[in-house]
Amino acid sequence: MSKTGDRGQGTGDRKRKFQKNIFSVFCLLFSVFCFLGMGKPAAKKVYVKTLKNGHYQLIVDGRPYVVKGVCYNPVPIGSSHDYDFWSDAGEPWKKDGELMKKMGVNTVRFYNAGENTESVKKVVSGLYKLYGIRSMMGNWLGFWNYPAPFYDDENFRKKIKDEVIAMVEALKGEEGILAWVLGNENNYSFGGKINPWSSERIDKMGDERQCMLVRANVYYTLIEEIAKEIRRIDPNHPIVMGNGELICLDVANEFAKSIDIVGCVIYRGKTFGNIFSTLRQTYDKPVLFIEFGADAYNAYEKKEDEDAQGAFLESQWAQIYRNLANNPDGAGNCLGGTMFEWTDEWWKHNDYDANGLSIHDTESNWSNGSYYFDIKAERNMNMNEEWFGIVKLEPQKVEGINKRVPRKAYYMIREFWKNPRDVKKSARKK
Repeated sequence: MSKTGDRGQGTGDRKRKFQKNIFSVFCLLFSVFCFLGMGKPAAKKVYVKTLKNGHYQLIVDGRPYVVKGVCYNPVPIGSSHDYDFWSDAGEPWKKDGELMKKMGVNTVRFYNAGENTESVKKVVSGLYKLYGIRSMMGNWLGFWNYPAPFYDDENFRKKIKDEVIAMVEALKGEEGILAWVLGNENNYSFGGKINPWSSERIDKMGDERQCMLVRANVYYTLIEEIAKEIRRIDPNHPIVMGNGELICLDVANEFAKSIDIVGCVIYRGKTFGNIFSTLRQTYDKPVLFIEFGADAYNAYEKKEDEDAQGAFLESQWAQIYRNLANNPDGAGNCLGGTMFEWTDEWWKHNDYDANGLSIHDTESNWSNGSYYFDIKAERNMNMNEEWFGIVKLEPQKVEGINKRVPRKAYYMIREFWKNPRDVKKSARKK
């Protein structure tokens, strides 16, 4: 081979070596970017899909997802509503996560995020990575503010918006986040039923019906503003609006169009009635029951009644499944639900009586004829707030937390989720 050919071969070798070095440098830089989070892949999108038949499905990881969940606020016996379970060194969420996974729970609903963001991330991340349980993160939207939640005040509105956006910014990258929930039963404040509020501008209108509609307008406009801002900073998770029953959803249909899902708080006994068809006509959004259930205490017979609780919950889940997408018997606009609730709340009857926090009170808080098994109780007061748990708490402590004892409802719903078709057939015969 000639000397010229040798020089050409050497040049080719140097070129290949140079390209190899460039590639190595690129790989090194890419690794550094990934390490710093700059090369982190985009979060997988959770979204609502509208099918060709007009039905709705929640899509997670590219597949239909039915929310099989519980409302979660594990206040221990002897503590009150201000207990911070997020930062509890006993990590009650781990024991609960184990039980939830065995039951088939795939989602928990938190009413409000804790103040310590790192503690919240630890719980959300832990529930997902250890047990495959996703989190719906909520915000009260100032509903329990004292004094009342003045939604017609610009400063108050800004304060609420800032709180929600700060929460979304902090948690939107957590893999376990499923959705954002705005409010709970805030619409009950429009007519003065719970946490009433107003303004001089509204009061001047005089007519109470008109005042209620204007309050609805004011509130749902705030919801719309928050929803638009959430979508701007986090397009990967749907936005749920919490609403007590269907009250004022016709107003929401006009002013809160950016909501993805209507989250209903509803207590209608064994059935949800006409809610599915009514929503199609007034506020055509998919529905997710963010709070529903039955208590496990018979106020008439004055004793625990696990059978009644289980029967009511089973019937409710049968209706949920009947109205999922692609079921010819239903409306196709239901995405699932989160039962109220995971554990009993011993603090609920009188939150301000320190002596009562360690007593499982049996005095009823309100009346509801739809729960007919004990409606004949004195003064028809049959709803027991401290007894809604599908898991009982006992004073005895195990590994630093109150012992958990699943009720019959735990096992009945576990079996329903495994074999929903069989249970639905039996539900039709009842």
